[in-house]
Amino acid sequence: MQNLNLLIKELISIPTETEWLEFKHNNFDPQMIGSDISALANSAAYRGKDKAYMIWGVNNETHEILGTDYNRFSKIINNQEIESWLKNTVSKNADFDFFDTEIDGKKLVVLIIQKATGQPVTFKKEPFIRIGSYTKSLRDYPSMEAQLWDKLRLVNFERQPSKSDLQKDEIFKLLDFTCYFDLQNISVPSNQDGILHYILEDEIVKKQDNGLYTITNLGAILFAKKISDFPSVSRKAVRVVQYEDETKLRILKEFNGTKGYAVGFEGLMGFLEALLPSEEVITETVRKTITKYPMVALREIIANALIHQDFTVSGSSPLVEIFQSRIEVTNPGVPLVDINRFIDNPPKSRNEILSSLMRRLKMCEELGSGWDRIALECELNHLPAPKIVLYEENTKVVLFSKLAFANIPHEEKLWSCYLHACIKYLTHEGLTNSSLRTRFGLEDTASAQISRLIKEAVLKELIKPFDFETSQRYMKYIPIWA
Repeated sequence: MQNLNLLIKELISIPTETEWLEFKHNNFDPQMIGSDISALANSAAYRGKDKAYMIWGVNNETHEILGTDYNRFSKIINNQEIESWLKNTVSKNADFDFFDTEIDGKKLVVLIIQKATGQPVTFKKEPFIRIGSYTKSLRDYPSMEAQLWDKLRLVNFERQPSKSDLQKDEIFKLLDFTCYFDLQNISVPSNQDGILHYILEDEIVKKQDNGLYTITNLGAILFAKKISDFPSVSRKAVRVVQYEDETKLRILKEFNGTKGYAVGFEGLMGFLEALLPSEEVITETVRKTITKYPMVALREIIANALIHQDFTVSGSSPLVEIFQSRIEVTNPGVPLVDINRFIDNPPKSRNEILSSLMRRLKMCEELGSGWDRIALECELNHLPAPKIVLYEENTKVVLFSKLAFANIPHEEKLWSCYLHACIKYLTHEGLTNSSLRTRFGLEDTASAQISRLIKEAVLKELIKPFDFETSQRYMKYIPIWA
């Protein structure tokens, strides 16, 4: 009740009625209420609002609280209470509730209407929309109808509420914003209002119509101090499992993330680096620690798994599995880009808001360079190319440790050959026998082996000669799609 009265006071302070807000005194006409539920729900979706409101007991011009005689329980239509009648006459995607309250001894009735989802809300199979403070048939405004449909199709998980009706202090108890400012090299504001300015702009937090605050899924998944505090994302914490050998029979260590991705990412990478075998190499006066896997590539693979996961896949979260000679990183959802074009295609993500903010926070490479960097790091370390495996609802990337060329499975050799051609093409070069030998760390004596591999990659239509007229000795190859 307290929050409802706060909401009313915030709404009556708005200078005029809007497309998502309407005031009434004692007009209880059921037909009017039905068409307005449709219009307000659709207008809320059109204007990017989560809810719309109709309030009885307020003067629609002065916004003075007058009180109302409306008793929704006494209103009977076709032998039904008005609320039941309305639910039978509006479309199934309409979501609304009536509330009664008092302010200064005056009765008010509040109808809270959720925005339309999936399709426009209709009343008696007719969709309505608000034009200023008037309710009109949506079909009379085809341009608005088309725009509304576009908005209804684009539902962003990141913008959805994760925890609502929060006071300002509660936000700072639940979220950790240190990394938000540190990773962007921005000075931390000296007070909560200064911090709120930034996080409201990035829709990490939204201000509600009642003056309280909502933490969005974006804010929860990135900045939660305890991700378990947010049911909508609690099952999306990163899980790490280390096995004894190449099978899953015996688990050596298991770790379940407890923080938001941005808050816990560096700790996660540090934990993984400590788990992985490494050796110290001394070159002249420089002592350098080299891990079994290139950490730059592993970092990018994990960041990609976080960014590109499908949050609508329930009961599944990003998973890092460490075996004796490989690491598998699995995320819910399949890519929106052909896996054969990961390197050259512009990236496409179902979570563009999350993707953009994670890149600003430098949690992954700049736009478009991620897979180039992953493949190149594997080449520089003479590792097999990372393997991409698609399942019905999941994507798995496998990063292999160093293998002798003879021990690399034949399909992996062909895939490494293809990715090498892609990398060379993007740098305006071509794959050659020499460059591919270097890529695998082979001596000149392996020239014949590499020639056979290149020939098979051509036959399988992975690569093609750049110039068919060039002699075999100087032949260069490019990806088949180039």
